[in-house]
Amino acid sequence: MNVMARFLGNDASPTAPRRIAIITDAWKPQMNGVVRTLEATIVRLRARVHRVLVISPDLFASVPCPTYPEIRLAMPQPGAVAKRLAAFVPDAIHIATEGPLGLAARRWCIAQRIGFTTAYHTQFPAYVSRRTSLPESLLWRYVRWFHGPAERIMVATHSVREELREQGLGNLHHWSRGVDLACFTPGAPPPPEYAALDGPIQLYVGRVAVEKNLEAFLSSSFPGAKVVVGDGPALGDLKARFPDAYFLGRRSGRDLAGCYAGADVFVFPSRTDTFGLVMIEALACGTPVAAFPVPGPLDIVTDDIGALSDDLDRAIGAALLSRSADCAAAGAGYSWDAATDQFLSGLVPLDQLAVRTLPLPLPA
Repeated sequence: MNVMARFLGNDASPTAPRRIAIITDAWKPQMNGVVRTLEATIVRLRARVHRVLVISPDLFASVPCPTYPEIRLAMPQPGAVAKRLAAFVPDAIHIATEGPLGLAARRWCIAQRIGFTTAYHTQFPAYVSRRTSLPESLLWRYVRWFHGPAERIMVATHSVREELREQGLGNLHHWSRGVDLACFTPGAPPPPEYAALDGPIQLYVGRVAVEKNLEAFLSSSFPGAKVVVGDGPALGDLKARFPDAYFLGRRSGRDLAGCYAGADVFVFPSRTDTFGLVMIEALACGTPVAAFPVPGPLDIVTDDIGALSDDLDRAIGAALLSRSADCAAAGAGYSWDAATDQFLSGLVPLDQLAVRTLPLPLPA
């Protein structure tokens, strides 16, 4: 059955079972906000009886990413991504990342005149510029080229939506994030390592990498214990340079929730994230957030649940005045079910667009 026939025969409502192809260059065993967002969304899509095809780097030969060897770049044979998409016969195609797999899927969709959605998960120009020294203006040209043909570009926050609009990109669709509220609660028991620390305990959770700007946190002068949960390519260097900080390694599930809940303040020094999933996990555990006033924190952190300042010491001190109950209430407002609804609603218009613009069947 080709895509045209499938569209004409299906109910276009968001609740009807659908065949959704998701193409991503970020996938397990990576541990970051993109992977966790996609995993949480896919679990809920399948629970709603949608059939999901994930095209990810683990399906192909790969090479280490330059400057970031822990990330593997897929090297699919020519036509390999196209064959998987054609065999699946999707009702909707979502391209999550701008890497090799995303490029291959984008190329096929354009060649077949099939509508697709993309997502802008990371401040790509700033992120890549930090690692390669390429000018951000050049990288923005790539972002406009990559996302321009998409029927919808999914973005998590108002700030990022406005930034993309200023760059000339339209068709922007809101897709927020969620928290597992059964896991991330203020009552999660803190890790035993916290018992020996002098407060206030200041926590960072996430990738330990140059683009996360961890040096700004670890070099801040606010008194207390600085704790880092996570791993990454900069871990060895930061351990050597900041011997007074506490590096607890990667944690997950209830153990991670305890790290949040037992801390006095969560510090988010990144200037390149589009959302910052870890911020709402911290809030759900009753922990206020201190951050720079940049996209992501600007959309999440208000005066009653944390503080924003270009002076990180000032932000930490102000955030410590927040009430845990207010933070937990704010975190509880983020639901993965609601975020999945938003994702699906972004795909709905593609039904009618694809019926109108698809003159060709999918290749066999």
